[in-house]
This record gives sequence, structure tokens and C-alpha cells, in this order.
Amino acid sequence: MTHIIGQHDCKADTKGRVILPISLKNQLLPVLKDGFVIKRSVFQQCLELYPKVEFDVLMEKVKKKGKINRKYDAFVRNFVAGMKEVAIDGDTGRLQIPKNLADYAEIEKEVVLNAVFDKIEIWNKQKYEKVLADGEKDYADLAEEIFADDD
Repeated sequence: MTHIIGQHDCKADTKGRVILPISLKNQLLPVLKDGFVIKRSVFQQCLELYPKVEFDVLMEKVKKKGKINRKYDAFVRNFVAGMKEVAIDGDTGRLQIPKNLADYAEIEKEVVLNAVFDKIEIWNKQKYEKVLADGEKDYADLAEEIFADDD
């Protein structure tokens, strides 16, 4: 699958249903029938939606790190907390966000779907805008640090 791209402003209804914009739905057509996994993000108070095939690759990486110790056990427990398999309706593009995950990410009416490589971040719009604003002052320094060794 090619990388998913785009930032999309959407609306969620009171039951946590979001209609994906057609441009985003079209990018997901090749993996629509395989399903998706939705989970809490590790670093931010948002959700991550993975095509099932991409999620399976991620889980293999996590599994390879497996050791019999408390830190790994605690990480995995939190990593999978609330995780669910979900489907996107092929006709309407509708995604049902499970209530426990919508509550965690404070998903309300205004939602941002931010496509990042192989996943889609699902954000409360106010939280997303705050994270972007907070990161703006460090953006250039981070880019320099991350890409300093590239030729």
C-alpha cells in the first residue's frame, strides 16, 4: 500500500460515527475489504486507525521485542488497551469509533483525520490544533536533528 496522505476536517455524531471524506476513502479502497484496527496512540491523546495489513506488520515488531519482564508486560498491556477491529463502510465511508476510545481521545463533534504514512490519526480538533501550535517552535530544530545525517 502506498502512503496515506492528507489532513481532513470531519464531524462526528453523538454515537461516534465519522464519515471519511471521499479523497481519504479512495486512498483506502485497496485495503477496505481487509478491515482496520483502531487503538490509542502511544504518545498523544488521539487514536490511530491502521489498515489491518499494516497493523499486522506493527504487531510483529512488538512481538519480536517480547521478553519475559515487567516493563514489556506493562507496555503491551497499555499498547493493546481498548484496541478494536473495525470496518469502514464501502458505500458510505462511515467509521464507527468505539465509545471507550472516543471517550479516551475526547472525540466530539469536530474531528481531524490526519493521515501519517500507514495510519490515520483521529483527533479532537482543538487538541490537534494545540499540539500543532505547541510543536511549531521546535519544528525546524527537530527537522534539522532528525535529518542531519542524511546525504
